Amino acid sequence: MIRLEGELTVLRRADPGTVGWHYLHFALLEVRGEAWGVGEGLELAFVPIEGRGEVKTATAAYALARESVFQSLPKVLYLPPGTPFRLRAEGGSFLLAVGGAPAEGLFPERFFRSAEMRRELRGGEAALRQVNHILGPDLPAERLLLYEVYTPSGRWSGWPPHRHDGLLGSAYMEETYLYRVEPKEAFALHLNYDPERRERTLYLARDLDLVLVPRGYHPVAAPPGANVYYLNYMAGELYGEARATPPVDDPVWAWVKEDWAGKPLRLPLEEG
Repeated sequence: MIRLEGELTVLRRADPGTVGWHYLHFALLEVRGEAWGVGEGLELAFVPIEGRGEVKTATAAYALARESVFQSLPKVLYLPPGTPFRLRAEGGSFLLAVGGAPAEGLFPERFFRSAEMRRELRGGEAALRQVNHILGPDLPAERLLLYEVYTPSGRWSGWPPHRHDGLLGSAYMEETYLYRVEPKEAFALHLNYDPERRERTLYLARDLDLVLVPRGYHPVAAPPGANVYYLNYMAGELYGEARATPPVDDPVWAWVKEDWAGKPLRLPLEEG
């Protein structure tokens, strides 16, 4: 587990003890002064969300800062399991995401800079978005994966819908979505659905909401007038280089990859 003490508030949390899954630990922290912690048996990754602060270990002190997720890419700090750390906010509150997964300690402490992180535009037309591999499978970790996704106003993300829950040939991976929306009174639409289990849940995801993906397909929509960011932490059965294994698309929608426009209805519809 992630042990935390000091001048901080845990705003959002998801871990095996609170949500009943097996691998992934996540917390969104508001640090107001000084705090400290350790990942017991977990590799950890820290991502700044808003504000300025510092994470200090026995090795070094690392500055993490971000005015807004919509203005810059982050730096990411990776710590092997059992590494004690101290947190310090600068100039007020500091929003910091931390996530972990079971690990053996194969990789050392490391500070990943933005230039090391692969960026790509995915999809097209109404499904155009940017994906930043802030701790992608090409960067060293045992189980953790981290992505940031930017979905412009009026676009879909995670499309075609995909799954990674161990069914239909997919690998089992747990995932969290931490949302930021612009403007802050806006929202995103997040759908979790699973035809095999006859489950479907629609979330109105507002700024700083946390949505869990334990199973099924999970697309996201940014309504017109809302720009949407989400931070994904993922962990599961994939280990090391196998973390590059892709998810499985919903066969009902897989054809969209060949036609991102999606065969839209032509308007106006005239009387025939």
